[in-house]
Amino acid sequence: MTNIKSAQFVKGITGLDPILNDSKPQIALIGRSNVGKSSIINSLTNQKNLAKTSALPGRTREINLFLINNSFYLVDLPGYGYAKLPKEMRFKVENLINWYLFLTTYEQKKVFLIIDAKVGPTKDDLEIFQALKEHNKQVIIVVNKIDKLKSSEKEKQLNQIKKTFGDYKVLACSTKNRSGIQELIEEILLFD
Repeated sequence: MTNIKSAQFVKGITGLDPILNDSKPQIALIGRSNVGKSSIINSLTNQKNLAKTSALPGRTREINLFLINNSFYLVDLPGYGYAKLPKEMRFKVENLINWYLFLTTYEQKKVFLIIDAKVGPTKDDLEIFQALKEHNKQVIIVVNKIDKLKSSEKEKQLNQIKKTFGDYKVLACSTKNRSGIQELIEEILLFD
C-alpha cells in the first residue's frame, strides 16, 4: 500500500520564492472557499492540525506548501469564489492563483480540483477547470463531502459530475468517514 509517511508545513508564500525552484515536484490543490482543502490535507497526512481548518470561508490567503515524504510539495492554493471577502482581497486571491498556475514557469505534476459533492461544480469551478485545460494541466477532479449526500443521491450526482468533466478522472471522498482517501493518496503519489 502506497502511503504518505511524513508531512510538514514548510511556509506560506504570496509571490516569487526560491523554494518553488528547488526541483521538488509540485502537486496543487485548488477549489472554492470552504470546499474542504485543509481537511483533505489533514486526512491525507493523518495529522489533525497540519493545515489550519476554519468554519470561516476564505481563511487561506497565501499559497501554503507542505513537504510530503521529503520528496514533493503539496501546494494548497487559496479558495476562490468567496463573495463576502472584501473585493480587494478577492482580487488579490484570484491574482495569486492565476500567477502560480498560469503565469509562472512552475510546473505542477497534477492539479486536484476539489468540488463540493452537494453543491456540484459551480460557475467558478468550471471557469478554473477551463483555464487548467487550456494550459494543458493534468487535472483530477475530487468530489469532496460525499458523505453529505443521501445514498439515493450519490450515484446520480457523481454521474452528473463525471458527465460535466468528460474524460477527466473523478474521485469521490469524505474526510469525515475517510472514504476515498486512500485512492486519493495513491493518485497523488502516482506522478512521474
